[in-house]
Amino acid sequence: MSYAQHFDEMHFPDGQVRPHYGSLARWIESTPPERITRMREAANMLFHRVGITFAVYGEEAGAERLIPFDMLPHIIPGDEWRMLESGLRQRVKALNAFLHDVYHGRDILRAGRIPEDRVLRNKLYRPEMVDIDVPNGVYAHIAGIDLVRAGAGEYYVLEDNLRTPSGVSYMLENRKMMMRLMPELFAQQSVAPVEHYPDLLLDTLRSVAPAHVESPMVVVLTPGQFNSAYFEHAFLAQQMGIELVEGADLFVENDTVYARTTRGPRRVDVIYRRIDDDFLDPRAFRSDSVLGVPGLVDAYRAGRVTLCNAVGTGIADDKSIYPFVPDMIRFYLGEEPILKNVPTYQLRNREDLEYTLAHLGELVVKEVHGSGGYGMLIGPTSTEREREAYRVRVLDNPDNFIAQPTLSLSTCPIFVDQGIAPRHIDLRPFVLSGKEIVMCPGGLTRVALREGSLVVNSSQGGGTKDTWVLE
Repeated sequence: MSYAQHFDEMHFPDGQVRPHYGSLARWIESTPPERITRMREAANMLFHRVGITFAVYGEEAGAERLIPFDMLPHIIPGDEWRMLESGLRQRVKALNAFLHDVYHGRDILRAGRIPEDRVLRNKLYRPEMVDIDVPNGVYAHIAGIDLVRAGAGEYYVLEDNLRTPSGVSYMLENRKMMMRLMPELFAQQSVAPVEHYPDLLLDTLRSVAPAHVESPMVVVLTPGQFNSAYFEHAFLAQQMGIELVEGADLFVENDTVYARTTRGPRRVDVIYRRIDDDFLDPRAFRSDSVLGVPGLVDAYRAGRVTLCNAVGTGIADDKSIYPFVPDMIRFYLGEEPILKNVPTYQLRNREDLEYTLAHLGELVVKEVHGSGGYGMLIGPTSTEREREAYRVRVLDNPDNFIAQPTLSLSTCPIFVDQGIAPRHIDLRPFVLSGKEIVMCPGGLTRVALREGSLVVNSSQGGGTKDTWVLE
């Protein structure tokens, strides 16, 4: 797992093109550079017109960026995808079993497979969820599992996103753009479709409605237009043909949630919420929240509304719990994990802490509750000053950090001003769990646009690509 060596998605080590990239390589060779430049400009203009932007926190108020889009797809052969799909199903099934268990019998804690304090004292564990039964035992209805490829091409799960995973709108818009720009490439091979994702999502949300509800009303709950992923909230509501609502549009009466409409109150059965737990209900969590719905948790406890994802899912995607996921698969499913974890040092353990502090220049160190690429140290690209400042933070609260080897993520070619160059990527497939587990082939490929950078997050300047699974 050397930082210097990486797997090239398109080329063998001797420079030959891998078979599944053959059509793309021929297209690149036969397409005049001027045409490619015009296509790239057209893509940028169309994305601006559609309004696909991403708000960046920490910049001037209201600053929004277009997420850069690269036209060269990330291509995955069908047999490779089938292996990934099996591994993703297995992992999400185990994570949902873990969530049910820690809010009910706590068998895995009593068996000593995960330290009890790691769960019960974690700020993402929600005592309010204890003994609440959720439809079909599903807590994480929408999961975004980040996969990376390293070394000789082996896949690793980098992290599990189970709270409010974002990015699926870019997966759908990227595909639409590619079909518009490169129809001849789609005609030459069979690329698995993704445009049915909104239908799969709506079916999944309807399938977990409270018992005895015939035609459930489903809504998307957004914190509002100043949220970084607001475009996606509005896009998904529109694609599913359902209402996009804010907290003020809903109210609770007799433990039942209603939406205010021009035709009077209408009962809401399923809420696809894109608001964090803390802000969902000012009576149950943060009393200063103006984003949520007073009484929502009471309606939830009464089984009168389903929240997707469930309250309390954060405990399963916390980075301090991540090292135990392979054990969850063995414990709940009696199977060996199909997908590997990245080896992880838990800095609450003295030996791991000492090793990490002695090798800060080689490791990636992350906050256990962090996300979006914030609050992270990438040792090999850091300065001495950054490492020393991070050392102080780690020593102040070691429990708050994990460390991992610096995987050199696989590379995929992108268009740059000088032509074509390799850049590091990861892949976020989206796994939907309702009465059954379903997913679209592929997912969102994120790409680090700066040469040598390993940070693919859009909030940190990364871009996106279309992902093709060949059928």
